[in-house]
Amino acid sequence: MAKKPKKQSGGTPATVALTASGTPYTLHAYEHDPSAPSYGEEAAEALGVTPDRVFKTLLADVDGELTVAMVPVSGSLDLKALATAVGGKRATMADPAAAERSTGYVLGGISPLGQRKKLRTVLDASASAHTTICISAGRRGLEVELSPGDLTTLTAAVLAPIGRA
Repeated sequence: MAKKPKKQSGGTPATVALTASGTPYTLHAYEHDPSAPSYGEEAAEALGVTPDRVFKTLLADVDGELTVAMVPVSGSLDLKALATAVGGKRATMADPAAAERSTGYVLGGISPLGQRKKLRTVLDASASAHTTICISAGRRGLEVELSPGDLTTLTAAVLAPIGRA
């Protein structure tokens, strides 16, 4: 019976990937407000967790290659640090349409899990200070909580200081 609510709330490529991997996680659904100025801060408030435990998934173009970056919603992405983390020279934010096309998700609901294409991924090193963190589960109003170690393993992420407070 415990699986039934998870199935009703989930069903995204991210939750399918998590379930298939056998990774322990908790799914959190909340009513998304389309007028919210920040998807991540809205999620933190709705879930009652500090914004440094909710990570946003961003896509950047590093030397012509799309790269996934995950940083706390309480801060921003340091593009120079991201480029350095993957051995690149220059990073810019990816075109939103290219990000949606590549991942199969819509902005505000991009998950680092279950993306259409395997992309280089970097998780901000601050994640390791927490037992669990929350990331998008693949749609607005749906977050998944899991350990940073499991997220790193599932996404083959590099841990690096890519966030700015």
